[in-house]
Amino acid sequence: MPASDERKIILIVRPTRLDELIARFNTVQQAQFYVEHLGADFSDYLAEKKRYETAIAEVEASLRAVARVQRLDRRYLASFVFAPDDVVVVLGQDGLVANTLKYLDGQPVLGVNPDPKRWDGLLLPFNPKSLPKVIGEALKNKRPIKHVSMAKATLNTGAVIHAVNDLFIGPQSHVSARYILHAEEREERQSSSGIIVSTGMGSTGWLKSLYSGWLGAASALGLEPADREIDMSFAWDADYLRYFVREPFPSRTTGTTIVAGSVSKSQPLTIVSEMPEHGVIFSDGIETDFLEFNAGTRAEVTLAERQGLLVV
Repeated sequence: MPASDERKIILIVRPTRLDELIARFNTVQQAQFYVEHLGADFSDYLAEKKRYETAIAEVEASLRAVARVQRLDRRYLASFVFAPDDVVVVLGQDGLVANTLKYLDGQPVLGVNPDPKRWDGLLLPFNPKSLPKVIGEALKNKRPIKHVSMAKATLNTGAVIHAVNDLFIGPQSHVSARYILHAEEREERQSSSGIIVSTGMGSTGWLKSLYSGWLGAASALGLEPADREIDMSFAWDADYLRYFVREPFPSRTTGTTIVAGSVSKSQPLTIVSEMPEHGVIFSDGIETDFLEFNAGTRAEVTLAERQGLLVV
């Protein structure tokens, strides 16, 4: 491994809400008119942008004191080529850390919270003040690392998509997804509102809400004890994933017996699309990051070979 001063740091940043409004409405004044016309507080947008820009300046100065730095906007993540020995610093929120991890292959990631009063920062253990000490240790590989398992969907077209939290397989709009599901040596033709495949990191998010809704409905119908709770969370570095079929519909041609379970390298999930159009697979809740999944396309979903590396 090169010496610390030879390694490059990639600083990942994102546009603020105000930046996105300015891109939409061309000027700050027009963005302000839009926000205040809806009765919202525009000063909060200004404060968020100011704090984030201050954090960028502070963080970048700290990093440039110890190594070469390249700033990268999140929109270029999918096409950027990371060097094997790069160190990646993400200036939060949590979603930006997750979105960055899936494009990496062995590069360590430091999550920095630019505004602890605004963001909880589960994946952002550091702040701009603590960064100078931490980055020096990270460049010398002297910081603890937390491993994060990822999901991977591979299509028979050769296309591949990774996910740090979860994959969604289903319709692009509010119609039923039709497909043939192969899981744990069983096969079933189904019609549903889609399938969620979750990693350990994602198990406290979308997957948790699905199980909570299922349990709440069962309890309301008297099928389960009202005080029963379920915890489907599992370790971030687990060697398996979990899947859940949303709203499966029973009919003469579609079944509802394969609705939840585990996925591993030895027991992948295979889905064959029967949707003539609008079928998609997207990752981590980002609908613009998707693969088309229409009739005849087969997806194999399993644990990714690589893991994300979070500096803690």
